[in-house]
Amino acid sequence: MERDSRPDTTDLREQIVALLPRLRRFCMALARDADKGDDLCQAAIERALSRSEQFQTGTRLDSWMYRIAQNIHIDQARRLQTRGVEIDVDEAYGLRGEDGLQLVEGRSDLERAQTAMAALPEEQRVLMALVVLDGMSYRDAATTLDIPIGTVMSRIARARRAIDKAVNGETVQ
Repeated sequence: MERDSRPDTTDLREQIVALLPRLRRFCMALARDADKGDDLCQAAIERALSRSEQFQTGTRLDSWMYRIAQNIHIDQARRLQTRGVEIDVDEAYGLRGEDGLQLVEGRSDLERAQTAMAALPEEQRVLMALVVLDGMSYRDAATTLDIPIGTVMSRIARARRAIDKAVNGETVQ
């Protein structure tokens, strides 16, 4: 009859308790903070006890526990990178969010600018698309459209004035 290689959970618990001071120091060193280290230590113990069947008798318990703690620490760091810093609701009470009025006004300005752009004469709209939206230089736009650079400059200036008037509450002419 083959002997079961899984540890007795009572024996494992006693070994974990004996390892606790060393595990706690290790977790504090990983977390760089006493409270976070204690949380990490607790999480490592919980995981070890819930997965006690994975521990192989005859192997080093301290290495297994350190590896569990290190994996939890790595998972927490990854979670922090993707989610950002978690803030307690009570601590967040005084924090200010985005200015809703400014956000709505910005969207309204964008809509007015888009409407004004669409209402521009085609020759101005094309140049605005090339120079302002695509980032083409005046010289390249003049070459592309086979028109003088002065014409590009004057059409862009007129288009910008028209859009500015529309965004600031005046109608486009």
